[in-house]
Amino acid sequence: MDENKSVLLYFHLDNCPYCSSMLDQNFKSGDNLAFIQKHFSVIAVNLKGDREITLNENEALLEKELSKILKVQYTPTIIFIGEDGKQAFRTNGYRTPKAFRQVLEYVVSQSYKNTTLSDYVESNQKSSKGYTFIDYSGLEKASYLQDYKQPVAILFEDKDCIDCKNFHEKLINRDDVKAELKQYLFIRFDAYSDQKIINFDGKVTSPRKMVKDFDLNYRPGVLLFNEGKNITKIDGQLYSFHFNTVLRYVSGKHYEDFPRFGDYLKVRQQELLEQGIDINIVD
Repeated sequence: MDENKSVLLYFHLDNCPYCSSMLDQNFKSGDNLAFIQKHFSVIAVNLKGDREITLNENEALLEKELSKILKVQYTPTIIFIGEDGKQAFRTNGYRTPKAFRQVLEYVVSQSYKNTTLSDYVESNQKSSKGYTFIDYSGLEKASYLQDYKQPVAILFEDKDCIDCKNFHEKLINRDDVKAELKQYLFIRFDAYSDQKIINFDGKVTSPRKMVKDFDLNYRPGVLLFNEGKNITKIDGQLYSFHFNTVLRYVSGKHYEDFPRFGDYLKVRQQELLEQGIDINIVD
């Protein structure tokens, strides 16, 4: 590996549509390819693979062992290794090329040492024309969440959001997604806002602090709660099937029987197939 380049670990799975898109749009072609080749040494890691990965002269691990150590559950996951050999930053899930470019520049500038990705994007946004929040009939307003026990989905957007328009037009306007969201108190915050919020535990917080505390570095990002506890987050772009399944996983408390979402996903797929329902995971 080139010592002048940072290490980028690209975790993937066979037959993963998100992985294929990420690979084709960034690592094989596209506007980010030259930038990646200039600044990063890329190591592809199969989440369940048996190939040996040598990180340094003293350590070699099987792909699946490395994935477990780094607690990788979703694909694609990108982990950037810092100068000290430790994880500097990571992204979980697919991002469009423009959104991923923000991450790449954030890491290359080493801004992760002193600021969050959200604050970095906000301070470096050059265009005055930003994203305008889109009205959605299913959104409710709430800033007092103490002792709220029902499922809650908190959507975070901001004026610099690249993928929010698509999120509204192509995802949450679908009838099947609307049906799943009806199980939730669905609220939205501006991720750049310092608005006062009373959290589930009664403590005062703000949208800006929440995205930092939960390490939610993608927009539109979603935090999912049930019985006042954060169960999981959606920190990357999802197709409708996976989005709906995550919503169902939390609202139906399936996490009690399946601590790993991936295990529930397999069960849900089998249920639908047995009912004769075709699954289009890229719809």
